[in-house]
Amino acid sequence: MTFIKLAKSLLLLAALSVLPAPGQTVAWDTSGNGQLKGTYYFRQMDYGLSNQAADGTLADAIASYGTITFDGAGKYSMSVTLLDAQLGFKGGPTTGTYSIAASGYGFLDNPITGDTIYGLVNSQGIFVGSATESASGYNDMFVAVPIGPTKATNATFKGSYSIAFMDLSSGTPVKTFNATVQMAPDGAGNLGSVGLSGYFGGNGSTKTTQTVAGGRYIFSNGAGVLTFPNSTTALLVGQYYLYISPDGNFIVGGSPNAFDMFVGVRTGTGTPSFDGLYYQAGIDQDESTLSSGYALLDTYFGAFSAGSGASVGHQRLLEFLSNGGSIDYTYSENYTVKSDGTYSTPYMNYVVGAGGIRIGSGIGPALGINVAIPQTKFTGTGVFLDPTGIVNAASSAPFTSSIAPGELLTLYGSNLASALTIAADVPFPTTIGKVQVTINNVAAPIYYVSPTQVSAIVPYGITGGIAQVQVINDGVASNTVTMFIGATAPGVFTVPPGGIGYGAILHADYTLVTTKSPAKPGETVQVFLTGLGAVTPAITDGAAAPSDSLVKATNTIGANIGGTSATVAFAGLAPGLAGLYQVNVTLPATLTAGDNYLAISGPDAYTAEVLIPIAGTSSSSNALARPTPKVVRSAHPMRRVLKP
Repeated sequence: MTFIKLAKSLLLLAALSVLPAPGQTVAWDTSGNGQLKGTYYFRQMDYGLSNQAADGTLADAIASYGTITFDGAGKYSMSVTLLDAQLGFKGGPTTGTYSIAASGYGFLDNPITGDTIYGLVNSQGIFVGSATESASGYNDMFVAVPIGPTKATNATFKGSYSIAFMDLSSGTPVKTFNATVQMAPDGAGNLGSVGLSGYFGGNGSTKTTQTVAGGRYIFSNGAGVLTFPNSTTALLVGQYYLYISPDGNFIVGGSPNAFDMFVGVRTGTGTPSFDGLYYQAGIDQDESTLSSGYALLDTYFGAFSAGSGASVGHQRLLEFLSNGGSIDYTYSENYTVKSDGTYSTPYMNYVVGAGGIRIGSGIGPALGINVAIPQTKFTGTGVFLDPTGIVNAASSAPFTSSIAPGELLTLYGSNLASALTIAADVPFPTTIGKVQVTINNVAAPIYYVSPTQVSAIVPYGITGGIAQVQVINDGVASNTVTMFIGATAPGVFTVPPGGIGYGAILHADYTLVTTKSPAKPGETVQVFLTGLGAVTPAITDGAAAPSDSLVKATNTIGANIGGTSATVAFAGLAPGLAGLYQVNVTLPATLTAGDNYLAISGPDAYTAEVLIPIAGTSSSSNALARPTPKVVRSAHPMRRVLKP
């Protein structure tokens, strides 16, 4: 395949009215505020590091739990009990505000640390999130479940439950513990024989197992208390508060006297469905670096799309020790759900429960917990832009990922155009077939339009922290979708397209890197992608980069292959083409033969989705260990835009 044919295929496969005056204040969409309404139980864990350049030891930890009542219009009242490792117990009533978009994506005040909690609410009313833009130095995870009209009782808490549990109460990474817990409440207050299987940070990949007998539970006002006998050897002792979703399929909670958290699902019969869009949040602590004297704690929220045994996901991730703050992290995973709802990756054991909710528990030395809640598909009338349907055209990174200047986007919806029409030539026009895309009231260059899909480029001049995206078809405007803006949003094209599998990577002779024609250690290859942000010298939106001179990315771009840093010889626009970036990467001489993950980073984003086959005589599964996100720091605009 020639270079020009490949480039055109990548663009194609991936991917008139009076407008308001530019320069108006760009606000977050609050049309979804009604998705959070009524009284919820919640639990939040906050972890403050003692030194952001030290070993991961905690200086403070805060467990918060209680009720929060949302009015459906952007205000809430909270009754909170708070256990602070430094200050002891306190709490009481407090109030705050929240903003939720049509997609369920939004944020709410955090009265505990003063940081804003970002997250998502799904069609079941469950909210998951994290204060990833923390100015206070805390990592956190926040989960809230609505209290249903029929409150849970001893009799309704019955069946088989799988739980992901994480405990950082010791304050030191060496004693951090996470586990998968199995219990079977009988509807009469007995928990039966509770099985536990997990890992301590200091024990690496060595598994610890226990069986705990004599546990009981009791429900009052829709909330439960689990009680385990006192013991000097058991890992589950004393009380744990439990909050449960109205359908009984999801639980969340933790000890009132410790700094732990658990999420759990009721397991059903038959292989559960694991397909579609999911919202997620979690806590990770990478203990693989303990031999060097430290561990890496991160917390996150985000989304992923799953189907046919593969998923493409995004996490807005906060990690202080190596990254110094928050980044957008995109990735892909393969999975096979077993008949009991379980599956595993190299880093985590997962359980998909009744109702499709998934929980995850880390595999030492990669400790952590994760919860992923399914979201229903969005539909609308007229010219409709799916509020979750704006994705990176190369990687398919979900809508929770920030967008960047110059990024090629794919927009999904209905009645977006009357027919499929592709731009005839460059520069790409801002109107095709009477269809226009605006981002913050600026007309975006368009590559193609169709009734359900549009491909457009984010204008280079977009500014601020929030983008309002809209499609206008023959004078009729769609709903407006809001997203965050970043400096970069790297996404590597794949062959075939979709963000999963092998990257669109060429040898120096412009032939495609494949398993039959793998890249060689020491070779310089050309990687084709989008989302590297601003360029110099500046070019007109939608115009082709000149063929006789280089247009370079102004952001620092890095590369990593199979966990080994690689040299970036060039990062910028692909010469002679519009809407396409190119990174020339010199491969390290020490790479492991076989498939390796290729990661590309910008100052505020990191993608590790695609594979590159490497030539050699031996192979190792270690090559498929996904590189740890690590970027060159730059400030992200979320906090500046959303905080006073």
